Amino acid sequence: MPFSTPCNLHGRLALVTGAGQGIGAACAHALSRQGATVICTDVRLQSAAATASGLSPTTQAFALDVTDSAALNALAAQLPPLDILVCNAGIVSNAPAEQMSDEEWDKVLDVNLGGVFKSCRAFGRRMLERGRGAIVNIGSMSGMIVNVPQPQCHYNASKAAVHHLTRSLAVEWAARGVRVNAVAPTYIATPLLQELEKQEALLARWMAMTPQARMGRPEEVAEVVAFLASDAASLVTGAILNADGGYTCL
Repeated sequence: MPFSTPCNLHGRLALVTGAGQGIGAACAHALSRQGATVICTDVRLQSAAATASGLSPTTQAFALDVTDSAALNALAAQLPPLDILVCNAGIVSNAPAEQMSDEEWDKVLDVNLGGVFKSCRAFGRRMLERGRGAIVNIGSMSGMIVNVPQPQCHYNASKAAVHHLTRSLAVEWAARGVRVNAVAPTYIATPLLQELEKQEALLARWMAMTPQARMGRPEEVAEVVAFLASDAASLVTGAILNADGGYTCL
């Protein structure tokens, strides 16, 4: 039977990590527009609360460090079981590989990969107990290609690992009713890239390598997330869905 309202998320409870700005904030808004009750989390409570204030009056906001297993487990126990989890929290930095410190490598991997795994583990347990749930991880086209000219091997490696973690969890949990997918965005106009946007030569190089010849918008990624979280994607699990303006086609 066809879905009459394919992305209808009414009655669903969703949690978004890194919801304080950029793609995370856009995901919170997109899920809310489709009817979900959204919980906004961010390492900065003020940022999460700012996003929550633009949603329904009952939207909750929590400070959450995705590298902290105890905090994740405590929040998962405090909340009702989730229907939707969006693992968006992430960081990026640039450093030539031969000059990169252990601390910089560890920090990016701890947040971008460890944070995704720990979030999926903490909230996924409750989904598995109920026999249903949808998880959407925010990967990156950087998990498929090597960005140029910026040196960011730690970021690229973390996102490639997120993609394979997504597939691994999808296979482990498919028969138990939990779908796990990821979105792999191109360069997105977010606060993270605000400073880079001032570097015209760098932007020109990126756009020359993008068939659509433009940056993506956070809401464009968020709409893909809402689709993957919905029943319209009920047969989709283990997918890495590119939202890259054709970048990885070249």
